[in-house]
Amino acid sequence: MAEDAWSVARNVETLIEPVLDEMGMELVEVEYLVDRGRWTLRVYIDKSGGVTVDDCAQVSGEIGVLIDVNDLVPQKYVLEVSSPGLDRPLIKQEDFDREKGKKVKIRLKEPLEGRSNFIGYLVRIEPETIYVDVDGHEKAIPFQSLQKANLVYEF
Repeated sequence: MAEDAWSVARNVETLIEPVLDEMGMELVEVEYLVDRGRWTLRVYIDKSGGVTVDDCAQVSGEIGVLIDVNDLVPQKYVLEVSSPGLDRPLIKQEDFDREKGKKVKIRLKEPLEGRSNFIGYLVRIEPETIYVDVDGHEKAIPFQSLQKANLVYEF
């Protein structure tokens, strides 16, 4: 079912991204998973200046109908729309470009130089590689090696 869940999330993403663009919102991520015994479709959105509760409600109303009409979700589900939060995931190259200079936590699929986790500052981004300053040493990390990357909020 994991592959099916991934396909559902990708199909929903393809359907709703143009709608969110029209609404002035950015689609950050779509997840389709079992949470506390029920299927949940989570849609993370963002916009310049941040996302409000009203924004989430408006987006939920718009995309919920669209998803149901297109019959993209095979079982009963709960739709959740929210902001990505302070530890926003970095998924697309544009995410990394926008957050250049900020602190990030990166988990790799396989170890690089004996490590799978890095925390440092985004130095620069190239089409296939991100460069992170980790303890004063610049590390070149291929995009294809990334398992997960998030902002690290600094107080």
